[in-house]
Amino acid sequence: MEEEKLNIISLPVEDDKEIIPEMEVIEAEQGGREFEVETKNLSVSFNGRPAISDINLSVRKQTATAIIGPSGCGKSTFLRALNFMHDMIPKSKVTGEIIINKHSISEYDTVDLRKKVGMVFQKPNPFPKMSIFENVVSGLKMNGNKDKKNLNEVAENCLKHAGLWEEVKDRLKEPAVSLSGGQQQRLCIARTIAVSPEIILMDEPTSALDPISTQKIEELIFNLKKEFTILVVTHNMQQAARVSDHTAFFYMGKLVEYSRTRRMFTNPKEKLTEEYITGKFG
Repeated sequence: MEEEKLNIISLPVEDDKEIIPEMEVIEAEQGGREFEVETKNLSVSFNGRPAISDINLSVRKQTATAIIGPSGCGKSTFLRALNFMHDMIPKSKVTGEIIINKHSISEYDTVDLRKKVGMVFQKPNPFPKMSIFENVVSGLKMNGNKDKKNLNEVAENCLKHAGLWEEVKDRLKEPAVSLSGGQQQRLCIARTIAVSPEIILMDEPTSALDPISTQKIEELIFNLKKEFTILVVTHNMQQAARVSDHTAFFYMGKLVEYSRTRRMFTNPKEKLTEEYITGKFG
């Protein structure tokens, strides 16, 4: 399987390395950065039916990890487990261990965890009754920050990080829903980073967007990983190749393969992975 045949690498990536066993690559390539997210035998079930089973995955700080696989394979279930989201679903059960920055997820309450682990959803969800500015600083206000100067600085900084400042700086008091879909998604990212999370989870953040907006979000992900640890669920193989350092392939609730993205898309270890990324199923 040749890279030219796949034709999926288009954004800048790090130089490739000699192919060695996948966990050795994960260990060696990031210069000793600590793991930010670890799961050990993580399983989630709903009404007694397993959605994911025995997921063991470690993600280093300030990297982007793509989670790929066909619909219904457990990608979003895995992502949402990292943010206590299954606690809101009746008859859901989560077992195994989730470690965030060397601490078990059980040591956090929901509010503290979601300060550390932000979430961006498939469909942009700005608060409809709030202005653009109010959306960005809403999390800070909920946490008791009422310093107007500080809120203004944070809003500007986060909108710049989200690549949105130049487009909205003269309309901050306008309703957030007046923005286009792509702008709303970048606004949601600005709102997420305003509370200074360490990890950002993205569940198919571009699936509802046009190609130009998708490109802007991908460039944003590529740049944000310099400051945040990012996990992004995507059905788009080209997107995974463009924005991520590592890729995890899920199938039927199992983690089939986890390795450096360049390696997975040019020389996958598992035949099932090769069949998926070359379009034989999914």
